[in-house]
Amino acid sequence: MPNITKHRRFVATAVAVTLGATTLAACGGSDDDGEAQTGPAKLTYWTWTPGMDKVVDLWNKGPGKEQQITVTVKKQASGDTLVTKILTAHKAGKGPDLVQAEYQALPTLVSNDAVADIAKESGDAKGKFADGVWQQTTLGSDAVYAIPQDIGPMMFYYREDLFKKYGLTVPKTWDEFAETARKLKKEEPEVDLTTFSASDSGLFAGLAQQAGAKWWTTEGQRWKVGIDDAATRKVADFWGGLVKEGAIDNQPMYTPSWNKALNTGKQIAWVSAVWAPGTLTTAASDTQGKWKMAPLPQWSDSENVTGSWGGSSTAVTTDSKHKGAAAKFAAWLNTDPQALTALAKEGGIYPAATTAQTSDAFAQPPAFFSNQPDFYTAASEIAKTTAPSAWGPNVNVAYTSFKDAFGAAAKDKSDFGAALKKMHDDTVADMKKQGFEVSE
Repeated sequence: MPNITKHRRFVATAVAVTLGATTLAACGGSDDDGEAQTGPAKLTYWTWTPGMDKVVDLWNKGPGKEQQITVTVKKQASGDTLVTKILTAHKAGKGPDLVQAEYQALPTLVSNDAVADIAKESGDAKGKFADGVWQQTTLGSDAVYAIPQDIGPMMFYYREDLFKKYGLTVPKTWDEFAETARKLKKEEPEVDLTTFSASDSGLFAGLAQQAGAKWWTTEGQRWKVGIDDAATRKVADFWGGLVKEGAIDNQPMYTPSWNKALNTGKQIAWVSAVWAPGTLTTAASDTQGKWKMAPLPQWSDSENVTGSWGGSSTAVTTDSKHKGAAAKFAAWLNTDPQALTALAKEGGIYPAATTAQTSDAFAQPPAFFSNQPDFYTAASEIAKTTAPSAWGPNVNVAYTSFKDAFGAAAKDKSDFGAALKKMHDDTVADMKKQGFEVSE
């Protein structure tokens, strides 16, 4: 990438994301270094996925051995911690060859010239993924900044036995969801349909995504932040209203109290993602075989769309001296049938590659959902309806503000609209502070 200011790189990214321009195609170093490199290549891969070393062994003993490309796994923390470490290593010119990157982190990594454009080396990988998934690794441009690895399409989980006991019907719309929550609370005051967890910004982002929100877009050469847009306000008002009237709980998830509520039937539904069975196995171990999964409720009867909560990709860094070799490994890891089966088995991931979602690895439902044989068949259909995302350069700031503002609002049962405006304003202020051009 040319030696331009951080501000100008962010603007270039914004234009590419929105207009599908090729502004970034020459950035990030999609040069011929990798292809011109001769001799053995020894690569390092920073990842947090469990069991990745076993998956990489398949490469090292097979295609990697044939091509003289050896990969060594270096286990890392996930989230903002890893993003910070990548950027720090890049500034020192000591980044690894490959990194696992959450989709929402890619704009930041691209704009800081930390990951390379591997469009020339990605081959036919694009055809292995749904358009909405592939878009998250191209930022809407002709460049390819990573190969999708796993995704987290959102779904609705419910206690089938307790829905029958209380005479409830699985809600197909959010209006029906609200009425179900109210009916349950009226008849069983000690039981909640679900909770609004203000500690989970990714969940809220996925719900807003389903409603059509575009949190980061551009107008000309300026970023436009749309966190406080009509779609997100609809979501905030909906959940805030339910919390305020006491129709649902307001406690955070992943706490001993929340686990107990799930395990004892005091909370009988959960808006989550495809990875939920693993969480329920630990949080509600006594309820195996009692849950079922259904599509997320819709905002209207005519819609069929879901949001995304979680998911990551494999990116090649601009510090790598073997970009071509690294790109070959990234493509193999996320498209090769043997690799994908191992990722599912060893890492417990739900692969982004569409063919893998209906492979033998997912022929049987999760053990916790043995009562729903078509679990993964339904999941693959839901995954196809995932709405496109619109991530920006300071997702971490927006997420932190969400936890603070919505955390206070949920606790006090106060206005979620005011919390949303605070989240929006904090995000805009941070971008301006860093020198980005932002339109109001």
